[in-house]
Amino acid sequence: MHVLLEKPPGAKVSEIAPLVDLAARRGRTLFATWHSRFAAAVEPVRALLASCRIRGVRVEWKEDVRKWHPNQQWIWEPGGLGVFDPGINALSIVTRILPRPIFLTAADLSFPANRAAPIAASLTFSDPLGVPVQAEFDWRQTGPQTWDIHVETEEGKLTLTNGGSRYLIDGRVLGDGTDAEYDGIYRRFVHLVETGTSDVDLSPLVHVADAFMLGRRHSVDPFEDHAA
Repeated sequence: MHVLLEKPPGAKVSEIAPLVDLAARRGRTLFATWHSRFAAAVEPVRALLASCRIRGVRVEWKEDVRKWHPNQQWIWEPGGLGVFDPGINALSIVTRILPRPIFLTAADLSFPANRAAPIAASLTFSDPLGVPVQAEFDWRQTGPQTWDIHVETEEGKLTLTNGGSRYLIDGRVLGDGTDAEYDGIYRRFVHLVETGTSDVDLSPLVHVADAFMLGRRHSVDPFEDHAA
């Protein structure tokens, strides 16, 4: 049986490698998906940045947990990821569009006093050339939701917005696609099966694990789900 894994591909980083080995031994396809990578503007932006001189990256991923996860208590438990449940989507895009890998250098994690998972996170990364990447995740934002990635380059400012479906350069819209992420995932899965290959990129999950390992913990106001 060929296997497609929704994100995250595992509750622990260490449990994925045995799956990769098993798939290889059995001649099966293993596809660890990151659905946000299949948003309409991600690949066009990746192609653009491949030839740009990047100065810095700023990620803003802020949404209302009560809107998207009402009465879901599991997400606040150990392993539930907390704000990294949406934040890992941003990391999956960043690790796809940037031409070089990034490495976490610092993290501040805000834990509600009554919860075991963070409600907000501030992450600082750098790439091998010293380009700074700053990410802000917050689950307390009400009203309009924010899923934006801003890339400052010597050629201009590129903004990837609406969760990866729309992109602008210096304020001019160059692409605005529809939501067809899962169509892209299934097409990719079919291609992998037909070619007898696997696709398992753990970098978004590794960055989340690094954040928990390196992050400074800050206690903030208790969180109560009014929908509960």
